[in-house]
Amino acid sequence: QVQLVESGGELVQTGGSLRLSCTASGRTFSSYVRGWFRQAPGKEREFVAAISWSGGITYYADSVKGRFTISRDSAKNTVYLQMNSMKPEDTAVYYCAGSRSSGIYYSRPQEYAYWGQGTQVTVSS
Repeated sequence: QVQLVESGGELVQTGGSLRLSCTASGRTFSSYVRGWFRQAPGKEREFVAAISWSGGITYYADSVKGRFTISRDSAKNTVYLQMNSMKPEDTAVYYCAGSRSSGIYYSRPQEYAYWGQGTQVTVSS
């Protein structure tokens, strides 16, 4: 059984920074793409960022480009999301996801097979 566990979510002020972590555990886990999604109350889950595990190619939603950075530590099987210049509209539950294949539409939640339980991020105005 593969598990993805997120951490790092908390309350932060507008303009502040947070770093989320997502570590994979369980059976040998090889994920072609790792992604971060978020879901605010009453809204659909939306893509935030993704990274290809082998080549480290990154993808970002336009709403976070230039403010958020996704990275990975292969030795720790961990992906990070560094969030800077945060805004109240960044408030959401953030989910980590992992794919079982390459060549996916990285921004589509249904392309990912593994999901974490989510971590709450709240940005106060």
